[in-house]
Amino acid sequence: MPVSLNDLRDAFEFVCAGGGGEHQAFLCKQSGKLYYHSELCDDLDILPDDVDDSEKFLQIPDKRDLDLGKPLGLDFACQFLPDDLNDVRQFFSRRGAYARFKDLLDRRGALDQWYDFEAKAEERALRMWCDLNSIEVSDE
Repeated sequence: MPVSLNDLRDAFEFVCAGGGGEHQAFLCKQSGKLYYHSELCDDLDILPDDVDDSEKFLQIPDKRDLDLGKPLGLDFACQFLPDDLNDVRQFFSRRGAYARFKDLLDRRGALDQWYDFEAKAEERALRMWCDLNSIEVSDE
């Protein structure tokens, strides 16, 4: 059963918005249905009893699972802001890296370019994750 890339992207963004693992989403391999769970609110989906069965369900990854955190920021800096690469490396060696990174991007007028770069990298990574897990993706 194909899964909509848009639906998958929404689930991915939901998981990433939790930051500390508070948000989870699961994909039923058989039906293509996505289930959402949050430690912060009770009015989301009721998870199936067998959601832990890896033969039936896949947990939607977050940015760290797909190496879309620090490595992506460094890749962007290397390609588009080579003069700032050392600063970006320092940012990502401490807590609060994204705030400092985005502040730098804003000062350099590269914030929109970053968002475009990040979105394309996320789509590639999600498609690769689907391929690795034998999930058919539709572009609807």
